[in-house]
Amino acid sequence: MATDRKKIKVGVVGIGHLGNYHLQKYANIDHCEIIGVSDTQIEQAQKAAELYSCRAFTDHREMLGRVDAVSIAVPTGAHHAVARDFLSAGTDVLIEKPLCATLEEADDLVALAKKNNLVFQVGFVERFNPAVMALEKVITRPVFIEVHRLHPFFERGTDVDVILDLMIHDLDIILKFVHSSLTSVEAVGVPVLSDKIDISNVRLSFACGCIANVTASRISAKTMQKLRFFGPEGYHAVDTRKREILSLNKSTGPDGKQQIVQNNIEVGSHDPLEEEIRAFVGSVMTRSKPVVSGEDGRKSLALAMEILQKMKTHEDIQL
Repeated sequence: MATDRKKIKVGVVGIGHLGNYHLQKYANIDHCEIIGVSDTQIEQAQKAAELYSCRAFTDHREMLGRVDAVSIAVPTGAHHAVARDFLSAGTDVLIEKPLCATLEEADDLVALAKKNNLVFQVGFVERFNPAVMALEKVITRPVFIEVHRLHPFFERGTDVDVILDLMIHDLDIILKFVHSSLTSVEAVGVPVLSDKIDISNVRLSFACGCIANVTASRISAKTMQKLRFFGPEGYHAVDTRKREILSLNKSTGPDGKQQIVQNNIEVGSHDPLEEEIRAFVGSVMTRSKPVVSGEDGRKSLALAMEILQKMKTHEDIQL
């Protein structure tokens, strides 16, 4: 929805863990006015509404026509229905990852947003991590990528496999930096504490020769979020949890010999989620393409779905 107002009227659907964080960030942006919140649990909606002086709804459709832009942070299975209602009503949408539960649903939303000339952003918050943003300054052509995203177990997020819950963040980053088609996928996964895959290892091969090994777990004793990129120019290690980057490049020394030197890279101190929401609001105001578009979200979802299709679980492995 194009708007000439100084204040953009926003709403949030799904007032759980992430929805509350979205509200906090919108409240920090001067040119945003929080109009309403929606959750099927009226107590949660009312609590947030009191905190942010807005209206509470149990049906998200009651916000249609009242807001210019909306954040959608409901369970993945409800993404398509909720987002479709807002896109059909001409509302710009920021939707949490993964984009949808199926590619067909994703394609429908991407097409609808395009048809109605709307801003449609997918919430891959790691794209706005200052360490990942710093990586763009030094990386050229990655040849080998090693990724570990390990988290302790929480009930939240177990409505989907760990590939759609955690690994998809790293798939999105890999697809951003590897500009080549995928040639093969090998994958294995194990359900441990839920009825979905809780730990998985994936090997991706690209036509350019790049190989990526990706491990994701939500049953780890401690948290680790590290991506390591190896390329002809050097080595870059990103810790998205600590928001740090170690970058080593080859250089010619005074004696003419090749040596390894550490790059002095400035890493920002901004909050990734606030940066993501500010970017969304900026796209709404300027009518520009979002940093992480619906098409980007669809690509990551397609890769995640291919991984799930190729997945061999512990039940498939012959011991």
